[in-house]
Amino acid sequence: MTTTPEAKNVVLVHGGFVDGSGWRGVHELLRADGCTVSVVQNPTLSLEGDVATTQRVLDAQDGPTVLVGHSYGGAVISQAGNHENVSALVYVAAFAPDKGESVNTLIADPPPGAPVPPILPPNDGFLFLDREKFAASFAGDLPADEARFLADSQVPWGLDALGGTVTLPAWRTKPSFYLVATDDRMIPPPAQRAMAERAGATVSETGGSHAVYVSKPGEVAALIKKAAAGATA
Repeated sequence: MTTTPEAKNVVLVHGGFVDGSGWRGVHELLRADGCTVSVVQNPTLSLEGDVATTQRVLDAQDGPTVLVGHSYGGAVISQAGNHENVSALVYVAAFAPDKGESVNTLIADPPPGAPVPPILPPNDGFLFLDREKFAASFAGDLPADEARFLADSQVPWGLDALGGTVTLPAWRTKPSFYLVATDDRMIPPPAQRAMAERAGATVSETGGSHAVYVSKPGEVAALIKKAAAGATA
């Protein structure tokens, strides 16, 4: 059993196809609770680049910090979380790769019957989701206009981000927490549970789409605050 030191700093890392603005609801709740919150804006061109960007934000923290990742952001925090300021990791419907794994290897062999994310063929080295299928796959519990905005404002996701491998998974040495979105149609909930179990994470579950960090900010913030409070993992 490991007890995380109490942390007042939180760093939020977004996933692929989106930017950091989706964290606004979580940001507001954590700020209201007295946390110092930073939102990383990763270019999502390569895992290496995103880890470096995240580590620069971690460099600016003045003490123990909870590092939070959604979706592909889980791969980023798995590597960047080795930073000395990181006291705990929080995965929100996120990938948690082990050494030598990438998002690409984790999605390579989906279980029979699992929803297949509507990722279009690469265009000049970048990936997008089919706009017309975005809402159903990524944001099924958001208002239609909000889901449409996410679809229309997609950030290109680089193949080097998809294929970037983790070399030293921080969850092997840092306490971790995991929020499973049980209605996720991008990362199957059984895969989320398996990654959380492998990481030895403290697990919470909630009904929610892949965009659970937007649709359920209260539940996301509650798990982050648990990690920040020096909870036992």
